[in-house]
Amino acid sequence: MEDKKIRGKRKDEHLLLAQHLPAGPGSSGLENISLINNSVPELELEEIDLSYIFLGKKLKYPLLINAITGGTEQAADINRALSTLAARQHIAMAVGSQTIAIEDPSLRYTFALVREANPDGVILANISAASGVKEAIEAVEMIQADGLQLHFNIPQELAMPEGERSFKGILERVKKISENCPVPIIAKEVGFGFSRESIERIYQTGVSIFDIGGQGGTNFVSIEDQRRGMFGSELDGWGIPTAVSLIEALSMEFPVKIIASGGIRSALDAAKALALGADMVGMAGSLLKILLNHGPGELEKEIKALFYRLKAVFLMTGARTPEEIKEKPLIIMNETAQWIESRGIDKYKWSCR
Repeated sequence: MEDKKIRGKRKDEHLLLAQHLPAGPGSSGLENISLINNSVPELELEEIDLSYIFLGKKLKYPLLINAITGGTEQAADINRALSTLAARQHIAMAVGSQTIAIEDPSLRYTFALVREANPDGVILANISAASGVKEAIEAVEMIQADGLQLHFNIPQELAMPEGERSFKGILERVKKISENCPVPIIAKEVGFGFSRESIERIYQTGVSIFDIGGQGGTNFVSIEDQRRGMFGSELDGWGIPTAVSLIEALSMEFPVKIIASGGIRSALDAAKALALGADMVGMAGSLLKILLNHGPGELEKEIKALFYRLKAVFLMTGARTPEEIKEKPLIIMNETAQWIESRGIDKYKWSCR
């Protein structure tokens, strides 16, 4: 078992590095997606309804404040601020990995406070996909979670001197958790993207919600590079861009729900992901930077502005709802289009989603 002091120190180091490291070097691929301006949308801004039912609860916007942290004093302050914001804005939130609190019960409050601050909202627990059923259920009960993220982070583990080196048996563990967990499971990548082959294998374990966590957002290989990492900078560009991973997931035509995350930094990014076919979008790193650099008040102001801009983009495409924007025309260009073609994804079949 990893020393809890080392794990806590690593979490605070991750926060510091995520706050200051620039984005990249990989892109999300969303810059290769263009929505089409509608000059006659015949809509009013007040008609735009971005609400979404997720895990049986109604959200005002299809946004998830994605997994960031927990387990230290600084992490507790961050989780308290984010959960308060999620409650005020009626959006979903996930906590960071809870392994540290399962190993040290004195740290559970750094996670449990999110439910105290947001008693009626959608809260997701988070634990490694390599965990056992007991740990998974404990993570859910710790925060009375509505769902459980199982995170897949092999490149990050391999980049850490203290990381895991064996990844056998993960699918069987996920299957057992899926069969025994009291809440729905969300398979979550952490910045390297799911391929369609990975989606298929995980889907066969019983999981039907995927947070694709593509390249373009917080780069944990780059972060580990700054923490005596094993890769140097050689593999900083490793991963599947978010737009590509999203299309790969949708091309499988499985009855799944998809959360697009990884480099979603603006209303336009979010609208593009929803137009491509995502059910929700997740944001983490960009929100964390605003919170740490400018405080919770400024973060809430920026979230409200983002929602206004998101509604504006919907109106400018002629879409009233997240379902309608999926039917609007869009253009896929450059590297993202080349990826789709080289992977043999039928663009006509996929575009008729």
